[in-house]
Amino acid sequence: MTRKPIDKPARQRLLYIRTFGCQMNEYDSLRVQRLLAPQGYVLTGEMEAADVIFLNTCSVRDKAEQKVHSFLGRLRRLKSRNSDLKIVVGGCVAQQLGRELLDRFDHLDLVLGTRAISSIASLLERVDADGRRIVHMPEEEERDPGEFSHPGAFKGNAVSAPVTVMTGCDNFCSYCIVPFVRGRERSRPAAEIIREIETLASTGIREILLLGQNVNSYGRGLAERISFVDLLQRIQGETGISRLRFTTSHPKDLTDELIRCFADLPSLCEHLHLPFQAGSDSVLERMNRSYTAALYIEKIRRLREASPDIGLSSDVMVGFPGESEDDFRKTLDLIEEVGFDSLFSFRYSDRPFTRSAGFPDKIPEEVKARRLMELQTMQAGITHARNDAERGRVREILVEGPSKASNGQFTGRTRQNRIVNFTGRETLVGEIAFVRIVAAFSHSLEGELAGD
Repeated sequence: MTRKPIDKPARQRLLYIRTFGCQMNEYDSLRVQRLLAPQGYVLTGEMEAADVIFLNTCSVRDKAEQKVHSFLGRLRRLKSRNSDLKIVVGGCVAQQLGRELLDRFDHLDLVLGTRAISSIASLLERVDADGRRIVHMPEEEERDPGEFSHPGAFKGNAVSAPVTVMTGCDNFCSYCIVPFVRGRERSRPAAEIIREIETLASTGIREILLLGQNVNSYGRGLAERISFVDLLQRIQGETGISRLRFTTSHPKDLTDELIRCFADLPSLCEHLHLPFQAGSDSVLERMNRSYTAALYIEKIRRLREASPDIGLSSDVMVGFPGESEDDFRKTLDLIEEVGFDSLFSFRYSDRPFTRSAGFPDKIPEEVKARRLMELQTMQAGITHARNDAERGRVREILVEGPSKASNGQFTGRTRQNRIVNFTGRETLVGEIAFVRIVAAFSHSLEGELAGD
């Protein structure tokens, strides 16, 4: 059967973006949309209609990288049917593998390193002009001039937006590929950040999420003397933004001064994502995390002292090389003691360039799977209990839009970052509403308007 062609608007080229991994990649995908818009590219959700397919990739974990390889393999069929289709890979897998990607996937046209996004428009023009396949991997010292340019358009709700404040990481955790694919830490001048937030606020954005691999170390290397706390205070004082969040933080850099911001800055939401990775000090030492389990728990105590209602999420890994059953039990003990609202949990996997890839005493996959299942089952109970404790409370919600269920309900998040669905009205979108929680589920809450 002949497939009916999908009509395309005149003088437009269609861009399909698939983003893998973290919020930093989501931000970079938005930049790609903005950079290609002047060339007539319009975003489409129909992959088979696209003139250009851009894959923004993640290689932090082996599973994420394998998803990219699998997706690229499936695109071979589309390329065989449409030789004019251009396929582009950016992000961490591109930075990690470079020309190897072109050698493995002969239908791939362009590979962009993590510091090359601002060149995408000119490189696509070159590919179009001479059909030559290109790998563009600037060296770390060749700073991308558009590295911190704000995207200018946002996917999803129109009330919340990300803003990058720094990129890269200097911590070199023994399991982490980020310093090798994202480079060393680079902070963005505060004046640029403030201008971007003011621009976003003027378009109706109410909530800002500050992004960086380790936002707590913001300011190092800048000509101006400024810390992350200074930046938060400036955003509070100089912009009209209603809500402020940030991610990700490293426990070793979570100072008492930063903790006090949760009590002192009205715009800073009562939520923190603070990865702990393991509850065993011997494992944390081999991970090069620079803190102990006791120090992590003490930081949580100080956070709850400053902000008793704070919502907490974290990252944890099971099956790090040499992790004993006793080490694993210590991780479970930490989870139980802290009582996280939510937890992102993963099996350890060797990553290229990292020290832990060469460590002995690798844990069998079946042991990792058992440990992960036990941990996730335990956390599911904690999450449900914490959600259930919300019933009867009145929470401040920033209304984002219709809920995913499309059943007449609207959705938003509490300041503690819990998703709440409730029956409301279209005029509430982009506004603060007060909602009484009436039911709790595994990943969301249900509420009813408590008043205007």
